[in-house]
Amino acid sequence: MRANPHFQKLPAGYLFPEIGRRVRAYAAAHPEAKVIRLGIGDVTEPLAPAIIGAMHAAVDEMAARETFKGYGPEQGYDFLVEAIREHDYTRRGIEVAADEIFVSDGSKCDSGNLQELFAADAVIAVTDPVYPVYVDSNVMAGRTGAPGADGRFPGLVYLPATAANGFCPPPPETTDARGVDVVYLCSPNNPTGAVMTREQLTAWVAWAKQHDALIVFDAAYEAYIQDDALPRSIFEIPGAREVAVEMRSFSKRAGFTGVRCGFLVVPKDLRATGAGGERVSLNAMWSRRHTTKFNGASYVVQRGAAAVYTPDGLAQTGAQIAFYMENARILREGLARAGFTVYGGQHAPYIWLETPKGTTSWQFFDGLLDKAHLVGTPGSGFGPQGEGYFRLSAFNSRANVDEAVARIAKVFA
Repeated sequence: MRANPHFQKLPAGYLFPEIGRRVRAYAAAHPEAKVIRLGIGDVTEPLAPAIIGAMHAAVDEMAARETFKGYGPEQGYDFLVEAIREHDYTRRGIEVAADEIFVSDGSKCDSGNLQELFAADAVIAVTDPVYPVYVDSNVMAGRTGAPGADGRFPGLVYLPATAANGFCPPPPETTDARGVDVVYLCSPNNPTGAVMTREQLTAWVAWAKQHDALIVFDAAYEAYIQDDALPRSIFEIPGAREVAVEMRSFSKRAGFTGVRCGFLVVPKDLRATGAGGERVSLNAMWSRRHTTKFNGASYVVQRGAAAVYTPDGLAQTGAQIAFYMENARILREGLARAGFTVYGGQHAPYIWLETPKGTTSWQFFDGLLDKAHLVGTPGSGFGPQGEGYFRLSAFNSRANVDEAVARIAKVFA
């Protein structure tokens, strides 16, 4: 048997397992240290009562022959699809049909699986820094060369997200001769916490239409947007149905990181060019892929997800989001008082801070762990442009966040 050679291009370990390895080694060597983890963006608050109640009822249904559920529709049960459609789109004046929504087990899987729809030689653009799955899944598919000394993969088009552009890069003015086929955009952004404005997204949609490119829009953190003037969906932008797909997740919105449920919207207006020059439907392609390789999210999980949209579910999950955003405020203001230059934390649960001058992001990781027993995420793990930055997550208890700020103040006073 011959292995897929493209896996050998990737670094030895995915970013977050490497963080876990270092933390475990430190904890084993320093058992007295109380380590506070603000690295991986995992929620800490329990599932809302409305969700738990719906899942308990669904489990009871599975115990009786009359209400037992076997294989469900791969695209998602109607009760969840219609709840998504009504609450996330129709109420915001956005046209999305039921058969354009595909329920999945989370946005991470969707973001990795989507690349199967692209031609083998498709040119992919990513912002830098970037959520690693966008890059790694395309490396695995063979669309890049081996990384250079700067960590960049030849074949990818990198769009620098810097403080100068508010960590929201504009569309590329020039690319290689053939141009970009697909661009991944995430707003609110992981890791920087930046949010794209309506004007910025309008420019991206116009660019995609001009260049016959696809926008993969990751809106996993849309529920954290605090300003109604900021777009929560790319489909708020006229023309986006012709050039974009949108990923959403219940992971951070409703605490489903360990439960797993998300969805992908693929408009029927969206077309790509086939091998013979014909225009083909990406909705039909994704439906074929989804029904071939996925048997659907669990019935119990989908009942829990649907409960998010009930009045109690909206109130309870909204309170959790407010709790995490208050954590973000405490971290943001505490870091600023300690002398750090800080971004994010206003419309997203992530703080993006500059490391001290002359300190790499991994050096800062090791120093913060050793001196303050705090865990964050090195910016370089999100791409070369992330060097010199560091991400902290607001997902934790209030007591731990307060303690983290106190430790930072003590270490960096």
